[in-house]
Amino acid sequence: MDIIVAREFNSLYIILDLIWLGILTTLLIYLKRHLALIAGLLAGLLYLIVDYGIFYRLLGTRMVEGADPFWFLFWLSFSYGLTNFAWIWLLLNRDKMGVRWSILIISGYIAVAFISQIFGGNFHHISISRGTASYHRVMAVILVVGYLYLMIRNIRAGKNAGSKVNLLRLMMIGIGVQFTWEFALLISGIRPPSITPLIVNSLVETNLGMPLIYLIHLSVTKHYPENLFVPAKLKENPIPNQKSSNIKE
Repeated sequence: MDIIVAREFNSLYIILDLIWLGILTTLLIYLKRHLALIAGLLAGLLYLIVDYGIFYRLLGTRMVEGADPFWFLFWLSFSYGLTNFAWIWLLLNRDKMGVRWSILIISGYIAVAFISQIFGGNFHHISISRGTASYHRVMAVILVVGYLYLMIRNIRAGKNAGSKVNLLRLMMIGIGVQFTWEFALLISGIRPPSITPLIVNSLVETNLGMPLIYLIHLSVTKHYPENLFVPAKLKENPIPNQKSSNIKE
């Protein structure tokens, strides 16, 4: 079944979102969440490759009207790449400010969406859409394989609870992050009034990458502190605002 995922909004949304991204980036740097920022920027690059390179250029499933496709998808990719994956990284850190980070990012999604809808009537309008039939099946396979690998990993760990992955928490992060901005788009009127994209996208699209993101996070945080500029003599100790990076049962 092909699910058409669409949005219609005005250019004020882009302006406000760029301001919001600047604020978030500044906070991540100021509060020394350097790895989270890097993860978000790399995810933005990955989103650009997928959204522009695969969906738009290769498959032709992405449609953009009212804006230059490359620069529009460049902004869109880094917008959701930065916010989604920096947020995911902080949650995997079990950051002591995790609740505050979550409230901040959710508030940013909702504020940008609603303010642009209320005050952006005279701004240039843009509409985008994409079909999902050509890749959602592939995404579902990736999701199943990833979580199956972590299940097998947990079984092989036996009674060593410290090396097991809390799969339920991992899924809650993957589903919750995607659901939040999908819901903000829906209730603000940017998404057409349909519950199907909200449910399907939330279950599949960000969640499919969580097993790999977890393994990358586990590997990186074994060798680097969240604050990349911490003095060398302190690198053996966790920074005060970060708990253990491992997700345990």
